[in-house]
Amino acid sequence: MVDSYVAPLVITCIWAFVGIICPFFARGPSKGVTQCCLMLTAATCWLFWLCCYMTQMNPLIGPRLSRNEIMIIAKEWGHEIKKRYREYALVRTSL
Repeated sequence: MVDSYVAPLVITCIWAFVGIICPFFARGPSKGVTQCCLMLTAATCWLFWLCCYMTQMNPLIGPRLSRNEIMIIAKEWGHEIKKRYREYALVRTSL
């Protein structure tokens, strides 16, 4: 299994290459504009990727499950189901 730091390190290295190394290869009359565009592109793309990556690490919104689905998951995972919850789930499924 790949370690958790490999993906961020690889993506950071790619965007660092684009933002730090690639501007040195710019030529022509608009060299400064090309360098600025490369650096800004690398910085904004890396920042956008970082925000997306960090959002997926610990999502604030999870799936919406019905009470019956939660009961099934609890049973499969070996958790004790209290009687009143079991009766409530049976009543809800019979409606």
